[in-house]
Amino acid sequence: MGQWRVSPVSEETSGGAGIDTATAIRPDYPEPLWIQAVNLINREIASGVLKPGMRLPPERELCLQLNISRVTLRKALNKLVEDGVLSASHGRGWYVAQAPGVGKEWPNSLESFTETAARMGLVAGSRVLRAETKPASLDEAEELSIAPGTPLFHLERVRLLNDVPIALDVTRIPATLAPALAEADFTVDSLYERLAEAGIEPLRADATIEAREADPSAAEHLDLAVGKPVLVMRQLAVDRAEHPLFVSTITYAGDRYRLRTFFARSR
Repeated sequence: MGQWRVSPVSEETSGGAGIDTATAIRPDYPEPLWIQAVNLINREIASGVLKPGMRLPPERELCLQLNISRVTLRKALNKLVEDGVLSASHGRGWYVAQAPGVGKEWPNSLESFTETAARMGLVAGSRVLRAETKPASLDEAEELSIAPGTPLFHLERVRLLNDVPIALDVTRIPATLAPALAEADFTVDSLYERLAEAGIEPLRADATIEAREADPSAAEHLDLAVGKPVLVMRQLAVDRAEHPLFVSTITYAGDRYRLRTFFARSR
């Protein structure tokens, strides 16, 4: 079978390099056309042409490149999603999934989103939705063991890996711990790094995780359909003296996140 290329699409463009459609899919081959399409895309990923996190060209362009119908293409793409090779982002297209055991797996150690991205060889980014200081409410004060009305820095971000939205992160931290947070550019800055500069080091984060359906806000920011599954992780980070530092509520797109942990049997 001849060489071909499915060119990934950047967020700014809508097309990729053309291919030799005469050699891409062979109607005279015994395999169904959709299986040939699955095999071709798998080979492009295995060869490194399509890398984890890359977006495929639009379906219309893929149909032209592969010389197959939209129905056939959809069958192939859905199969690749079932196999964990691709992921679908509502309204944005089809993405190459992260490599098993690397791209979709978070460790059970405490590290920042930026550190996690670097460990996986990916680029972390953020879209800042909110960054402001407001007095702590009664509930917020109780959570963080502070007095009601204490200035609280609210940071809300869409977290990105290679420009793919992964999570919606809402963090609240007493402003007195790190007054310079209000001046940071959290589109590129790491919260953990800014805290370290202020001499603040989280030792541990107590977390709970539960499955929910995406509400309209989460669906919009994570490019999901309303009602799609999300994982919501709530964290309370503390320092070495067990004093609360900050509270985070992180909503992960269900098909883009996997938590790795371990269980030991006591003796």
